[in-house]
Amino acid sequence: MSLLDQDFLLSNETAKTLFHDYAAKMPIIDFHCHLNPEEIYENKNYPNITKIWLNEGTYGDHYKWRLMRANGVDEKYITGNGDDYKKFIEWAKTIERSYGNPLYEWTHLELKRFFHIDEEFTEESAPRIWKKANKLLQTEDFKPRNLIKNSNVQVVCTTDDPASDLKYHKLIKKDEEINGFKTLPAMRPDKLIQIDREDYGSYIKTLSDVSGIEINGFNDIVRALHQRFEFFDSMGGRLSDHSLLKYHFKEASEDELDIIVKKGMANEELSQTEVDQYLTMLLENLMALNNEFNWTMQFHINSDRDLNRPMFDKIGPDTGYDAVGTQPDIVAQISQLYTAMQNTNQIPKTIFYSLNNNDWMELATMMGCFQGGTKQRLQLGAGWWFNDTAEGMNEQLRIFAQQSLLPNFVGMLTDSRSFLSYPRHEYFRRVLCNFYGKLAQEGRVPNDTEKLGKIVQDISYNNAKNYFGFFD
Repeated sequence: MSLLDQDFLLSNETAKTLFHDYAAKMPIIDFHCHLNPEEIYENKNYPNITKIWLNEGTYGDHYKWRLMRANGVDEKYITGNGDDYKKFIEWAKTIERSYGNPLYEWTHLELKRFFHIDEEFTEESAPRIWKKANKLLQTEDFKPRNLIKNSNVQVVCTTDDPASDLKYHKLIKKDEEINGFKTLPAMRPDKLIQIDREDYGSYIKTLSDVSGIEINGFNDIVRALHQRFEFFDSMGGRLSDHSLLKYHFKEASEDELDIIVKKGMANEELSQTEVDQYLTMLLENLMALNNEFNWTMQFHINSDRDLNRPMFDKIGPDTGYDAVGTQPDIVAQISQLYTAMQNTNQIPKTIFYSLNNNDWMELATMMGCFQGGTKQRLQLGAGWWFNDTAEGMNEQLRIFAQQSLLPNFVGMLTDSRSFLSYPRHEYFRRVLCNFYGKLAQEGRVPNDTEKLGKIVQDISYNNAKNYFGFFD
């Protein structure tokens, strides 16, 4: 078998048929990513493959940066101001050492699908690949909008602060028919959640100005959020996204919350109990808003951020210094939150991703306690971040299938900052087809390719289309 041949990851004939005849050509709905809407609007060619593949300053692919550091590469050739060609060579040398790492497979898959380069990426081949890729990058097909369109993508959901004016979404929307895909906002209120950060007060002022709601207490924040939900919804927004590094359920009264908010705005020290109370009540209101607007709420839980503090101070967040979180009772704490919201019948459609795969069974069984009203209202999200490997994807599928109804799953997302990441959907679909192919070969499900084909098409595209309502 050659490297990433047409049947890679497909271990039997049923899996091969499911992928090639059913899953491969389905459109993509990328319902969670970190693409920059300004870059989509400006639609400029990248000067070279380093800029689109590795980094533009400290904005880029921190998956790759971690491996380069592990290979002893000097930081100036990772996030620094080193020569772009030298960075590319250092990445090639790193990839040569990465057998067994998903980045080895993704890297070669991206070279095949976008650049039609079908040779191993090594220090020796890198100069040829650099030359061919850079020539293609100057063509019309390699502008951001065409990279999206030609990847058969119908919807891109970016990640946006509630206070955003969504300027570039408005501008892109004018060209939506020509582009052939939708670029929609998804709300991510990190700055609102982080009440213990020193810039919380200034952020509240910004939110107040944008929403037109004078914020003096907690209920004013809720009113401002309602206005922002209305605005995002008018722009096609249908999801929110929430990072819970750690979480403890603690409710609070309105009077307590007003005191907490005023302390946060004044940058006064808050106790852990006060932080937990604020976050709990903010989440309850965000859940109610998601439910009111029929949005889907995404939770990314149990990660440890910025562990290397000297490097965080030097180059900032999202630069490759994060790890799997280890809060053992985080699902139990979230269960209390969902129990509270069940009392008022305000549980929204929800997708849970945990960076710690030890949480997956607990999450899947917890979700089963709160289903109803909408098909697969609560879902166990695709293997996230350190888990979006073939093995991680397969394990997530196994748990979802065994504890709920996998044919209802909304499938894969890129969670990426790169316009070259769409082959991850192909990768996932191959794992998915192999999962069902094995079950069929073992006699555990009917070996009916038409029936199984419909299921893999649903998971690849149809379920997301119906669940999120982007085309309603």
